[in-house]
This record gives sequence, C-alpha cells and structure tokens, in this order.
Amino acid sequence: MFFQILDILGTIAFAISGVLVALNKRMDPFGVLIIAFVTAVGGGSLRDVLIGIQPVSWMTNMTYVYVIFGATVFSIVFKSKLNFLRKSLFLFDTIGIGLYTVVGIEKGIVADLHPIICISLGTMTACFGGVIRDILCNEIPVIFRKEVYATACIIGGFTYFLLREFMADTNFVFIIAGTVVIVIRLIAVKFKISLPSLYKENT
Repeated sequence: MFFQILDILGTIAFAISGVLVALNKRMDPFGVLIIAFVTAVGGGSLRDVLIGIQPVSWMTNMTYVYVIFGATVFSIVFKSKLNFLRKSLFLFDTIGIGLYTVVGIEKGIVADLHPIICISLGTMTACFGGVIRDILCNEIPVIFRKEVYATACIIGGFTYFLLREFMADTNFVFIIAGTVVIVIRLIAVKFKISLPSLYKENT
C-alpha cells in the first residue's frame, strides 16, 4: 500500500511538471494532457517493457489515468497560482524523480534482478518520462545537460541498497532513498554544481 502511494505521488508530480512545460509552450488543452500523460508514464512504460510486464502497469490500473487527468485539470485551473513556472516545474520534477527512482528499483527487485540493474531501472523510470516530454516540447532533455539529474537518481539507488542492509523497515528505506535524490538535486541547483563538460573550446 505504501509503495502504491509513492507511485501515485510520483505520477502526480510528473503529470504537473508536464503540464507546466506544455503551458509554457502555449499548447492547447489536448496537447497539455498528452504532455502530462507521457511525462507521468513514459519512464515506467519503458521499464515495464524491458522487464516483460505486459500490458504495462498503467494500462491495467485506471487509477493512473484518473490521477493524470485530475492533476492536469487541477494544474490548468490553478495555473495562475503556479505562474512562477520555472520554480514550480523544478520542484515537481525533482519530487517526481525522487519518488520514481525508488518505485523503479522496487520493480526491479520484484523481478529478481541484480542491484545494479535495479538502480538502472530506477534511474530510467525517473528520467525518461522527462526525456520524452522535453523532446516533444523541442527542448534539450535535462538528463543530457550538465545538470546533476540522473546522477542524483543513481546515488539514491545505491543509498537504497545500502540502507536495506541495516534497516528492516522498507518504508523508511523508500522514504530516505527518495529524499536523498531530492536533496542532492536541490543542493546541486542551489549551489550550481554540475558535471564537467567534455567539450573544450579551441584557443
């Protein structure tokens, strides 16, 4: 039950982040809904395909569809309250990657996969909905920029498996690992920490 709550919260966060990007691009209501939908379920759908879950999770549970639709309507109705789009987008996107990282890892564990593969699935679940969103909105995906994004998910994944060795309560493991992802992302943006670029200007 707790795991499902995390999954739903992650879906809401990513759906809202998708709506904010679409509104910023001045899309019509249908376009906004599509961007919200692919942002919320894109990473999880790819994960499910890779581990052989058919149909993918959101197709067998209408709760996800209702939640995405509700989050979209809410965001459109209260868009004036979310008018500080850049900060709102960053906040909801950060919450989304934190929650979806642990959701993806847990799916990998259920499939009896190696911890490294589970962390990869968690990172993919967290990041690839945003990748699809950004590509459809003609933006360079955040994961391909210098920003600390996927790196935060990977560190949170390692934290998850480290905590499992010392803590019996998996609910606390979920919360702490997800929080680690969120905090690392917040600190990286606050203090402008980024990965080094491989590009060097010719002198």
